[in-house]
Amino acid sequence: MIRYLTSGESHGPALTGILEGMPAGLKLSADDINKDLSRRQIGYGRGGRMKIEQDRVQILSGVRWGETMGSPICLQITNNDWKNWERGMSADEKDAGAIAAVTRPRPGHADLSGVLKYGHKDIRNILERSSARETAMRVAIGAVCKKLLSVFDIRIVSYVTCIGGIQASGMPEGFDERFSAAEASDLRCPDPAASALMKKAIDEANANGDTLGGIFEVAAIGIPAGLGSHVHWDRRLDGRLSQAVMSIQAIKGVEIGDGFMMGRKLGSEVMDEIYFSKEANFYRNTNHAGGVEGGITNGMPLLIRAAMKPIPSLKKPLQSVDIVTKECFEAAYERSDVCAVPAAAVTAEAMTAIVVAEALMEKFGGDSIAETLDNFSRYKQGLDKF
Repeated sequence: MIRYLTSGESHGPALTGILEGMPAGLKLSADDINKDLSRRQIGYGRGGRMKIEQDRVQILSGVRWGETMGSPICLQITNNDWKNWERGMSADEKDAGAIAAVTRPRPGHADLSGVLKYGHKDIRNILERSSARETAMRVAIGAVCKKLLSVFDIRIVSYVTCIGGIQASGMPEGFDERFSAAEASDLRCPDPAASALMKKAIDEANANGDTLGGIFEVAAIGIPAGLGSHVHWDRRLDGRLSQAVMSIQAIKGVEIGDGFMMGRKLGSEVMDEIYFSKEANFYRNTNHAGGVEGGITNGMPLLIRAAMKPIPSLKKPLQSVDIVTKECFEAAYERSDVCAVPAAAVTAEAMTAIVVAEALMEKFGGDSIAETLDNFSRYKQGLDKF
């Protein structure tokens, strides 16, 4: 069973994560993880924090001489900004009050709901952990899961399709081609013409003290039929994927395949008809279902689409109420991005990889890569003979 935990605050000493369930014998290096950490930090419209942090991972346990040992993998990412917050975020009681309390909640953040839930009088106790800075460790853990999936020829790609209402239209047909074009774009959008308009919209929003959201897609390619299950609600793979992607900060909508559009069509228009040939076995010519039927993968690519709301930290702050004095104020501004949709797409790749890796290990098991591969190969042979 694959499971993980992350810990750490935005301005604390470090982010840490523990990943359990990786089989022994998987080749893994810090560079495998750092590549995705770097991808998470790029993107037109990112804020000043990205100039401070140069995220690099330390593998503290679970890997020896470039291979996993089967024991829990502990990862750490140091926060370079910690040097400016050593007393303000200190664990030592003697530093209490070193910085002023934050008492003005920002609309759209966890600020007010968090202090009401936990009884805090300083919003920083909430905003530090609710910050999207936490996703750096999720990306690191997802990178390990991607490395596992690559052994089984499964790959996860993403690209941005919309920012601020500007929709990409001139995209390549295939997922790999879209991904390749997206990787060459600082907005991770495979449509150059749309990217240029998106940049102008981001610049305008920045000049006005505002922010922009958008939509991205994640595809998982090479997944065999049979991952997930129909037998219980919490084992349905589409439900697990939706929850994982929705858990990313500022994501407010998730759909699998054609999702909401299917609710506006006839059944005859959106069902993926089934064909068979000796060469291809069972196959479909369409993928409206996004690769999942009844909570189980059907052999087509998984396709997930998600909507990210505009970042709620505005230079032109909205109205709020001080939690102590109850007086009306302009909400506090914390250094933030104008647009973080490209970074959210990379984070969604990680969350997708984690869920797919969980489902793969549930299906095929194995304490070593060799054992899991053997189980996987025999299952694939059975599918080919079905």
